[in-house]
Amino acid sequence: MQMQRKYGRKGKTMKILIKNGRILDPADDRDQVADLYVEDGKVCEIGKNLTNQADRVIDATGFLVMPGFIDLHVHLREPGLEYKETIETGAAAAAKGGFTTICAMPNTKPVVDCREVVEDIYKRAQKVKCHVLQVGAVTKGQEGVELADIREMKQAGICAISEDGKSVMDAKLYEQAMRIAREEELAVFAHCEDKNLVGKGVLNAGKKAEELGVEGIINAVEDIITARDILLSKETGARLHLCHCSTADSVRMVKEAKEEGLLVTAEVCPHHFTLTEDDIVGADTNYKMNPPLRSKADKEALVAGLAADIMDVISTDHAPHHAEEKAKSMAEAPFGIVGLETAYALANSELVQAGHLTEKQLVEKMSSNPAKVLGIEKGCIAVGKTADIVITNPKEEYIIDAGEFVSKGKNTPFHGRKVTGKVKYTILSGEVVYED
Repeated sequence: MQMQRKYGRKGKTMKILIKNGRILDPADDRDQVADLYVEDGKVCEIGKNLTNQADRVIDATGFLVMPGFIDLHVHLREPGLEYKETIETGAAAAAKGGFTTICAMPNTKPVVDCREVVEDIYKRAQKVKCHVLQVGAVTKGQEGVELADIREMKQAGICAISEDGKSVMDAKLYEQAMRIAREEELAVFAHCEDKNLVGKGVLNAGKKAEELGVEGIINAVEDIITARDILLSKETGARLHLCHCSTADSVRMVKEAKEEGLLVTAEVCPHHFTLTEDDIVGADTNYKMNPPLRSKADKEALVAGLAADIMDVISTDHAPHHAEEKAKSMAEAPFGIVGLETAYALANSELVQAGHLTEKQLVEKMSSNPAKVLGIEKGCIAVGKTADIVITNPKEEYIIDAGEFVSKGKNTPFHGRKVTGKVKYTILSGEVVYED
């Protein structure tokens, strides 16, 4: 299933010869040390000892050469919240993190719930350092009362629909949206959270919430809506993608849905497979995200789910906030952390270097699988494909420094953390848009 998409930048291309890198592309069943030649924005040749004349030669000895990463879950904040992030700064952060395609969530101001806003965003995104795909809201204003014009937004180029930041609590309305999504060949990106059950929850319902005197968020807040949405997907035939899964029961339900042959995929964010509630330092709101950091058992289930290929995708849920907002109390500060510039290093460190995932699996979860979820011709660097490429040094160690982020958001719990694996080059449609 291929659908017409509207991408961002078509930059100036050059002839690039990448020498002696380990080319790792699961979609093309390729894992070899070789050269790769790019011309006119396309991969033109892959082989040993290439001698093509090039404007730029990149020595990739000891490096991984992979399809550019694809992030299904990013908050760019524009329009309306540009003090947190803009399309331009978010795309620059994506390029630094090795991402060549990102999906922007619709909870902006105004909400992305009509053709006009979708078209406006694509105009704004034409010259940025990343392909930007827009997700459309399920309901008007994300108020959960009346469906947005999904068909009109599809014509304007949305890649999926989502009420991200909340769930559509009216199951009948959501069922109608899913039927339209199926007809329009759009995936449904689900933020699974029972609004009535979460109350004023702040952190996972556990010792840390008790210690700080804040209301806890039980696992059932996520699990109840996960179960509902899977059943609605079964009923409607819609393709369901579960965002930022955080519980052991979510993994179990995804496994069962796949065993039944349902069109269900799921993502895990780096903070959920790296940290638990026990890692929260004091009342640092950079550890506050939604869904919250869970228990050690939940984290282990997520890692096991990724390793067993039950969980398909690694996404960031990149959620930049202004420093003054995050300086509020744990109860009052907004949920969310940035993630575009740290995702690869954390995934490589916590999953590959720790022995849970192979490097091939990492590429599948950060590139080829997200492309499949979207139904787009990305996530592959075979000859003839668009040259969206990331080159990394999987063995390079460094310390994460939030002060060096190009995102406007510096809200991360990973500042000062030692990690292994660094993005060295990002190539977008044949143009080097980032190099370390």
